[in-house]
Amino acid sequence: MVKAGVVGATGYTGEELVTCLLKNPEVEISSLSALVDKPTEFSEMFPKFGKKLSVICENLDVVKISAACDLVFLALPHTVSMQFAPRFLENGKRVIDLSADYRLPLDVYEKWYGTEHVDTENLSKAVYGSPEMNRDSIRDAALVANPGCYPTSVILGLLPLIKTLSKAGLEPIVDSKTGATGAGRRASVPLSFGEVDENLKCYKANEHQHMPEMEYILSQSAGRKVTVNFTPHLLPLRRGIMSTIYVPHKGLPDAGAICDLYNDRYEDEPFVRVRPAGELPQMLDVAGTNFCDIGIKVSRGMLIIVSVIDNLLKGASGQAVQNMNIMYGFDERTGLL
Repeated sequence: MVKAGVVGATGYTGEELVTCLLKNPEVEISSLSALVDKPTEFSEMFPKFGKKLSVICENLDVVKISAACDLVFLALPHTVSMQFAPRFLENGKRVIDLSADYRLPLDVYEKWYGTEHVDTENLSKAVYGSPEMNRDSIRDAALVANPGCYPTSVILGLLPLIKTLSKAGLEPIVDSKTGATGAGRRASVPLSFGEVDENLKCYKANEHQHMPEMEYILSQSAGRKVTVNFTPHLLPLRRGIMSTIYVPHKGLPDAGAICDLYNDRYEDEPFVRVRPAGELPQMLDVAGTNFCDIGIKVSRGMLIIVSVIDNLLKGASGQAVQNMNIMYGFDERTGLL
């Protein structure tokens, strides 16, 4: 039985982590912490956990959490996790960080997140937590950098084909759309109901902080520099991501052959599903699950790849629990749909 703690338990990803961990018979939730006015029963804060969970949510105390846990999930904002991860690691705890603090090389991180990294020693040791890419390394990792939500959808959508595309000099154009929970649980006028409802907004076009993560990870896989043109959009929905990827089809196999390539790559992956050629997935197909569904179509000289995930599950907490299952030798599907 793994004793797990969630730091940042009151955010969207923290709440989702608690939901997933409660379904996992291999786990005991032994600590919940967040920025709170006073120690409070988690089920008082989130009544849906009534009669399911009896744990007090308290302010972060590294010593107390370390004494109670084997593994700590850090569901903290970017630039905050790196202040606490080394302290848990020093105490012999394994850490899965859901922020961006350990996903990128030092220079790239500091450029895109506008701050000095305070834990460069562990930055170089962290394992990028994409099971489909790094399963063997994740098994023995002390620190796992859980991938971002947009990058998960885009990287999985391109991974089987990225070497071919990079050799041909083809740059993917990515149009991604997400629900409002992707920005976290925080007070913000642009994310308020009156601003999001009945609206569709493009933001941070080719400037989003997830773009260098896509390029860095895909470049590692391709063995050469990969450039991604990335435009995200905010939908009037709670959750979900759809990434539509466009690449000129010149010199590439037909849609059926590309689907075969994807099926071969993901055949043994428990949470990636590839549709028949020409059939494209929708958000509802993956809502509430840890699946990434991928569809492929070729039309008018353009290869179109559609990748959909639930941003709070495969894009965050579900993938984090999948990584935990790998780290402790459990079936990857345990606690996940």
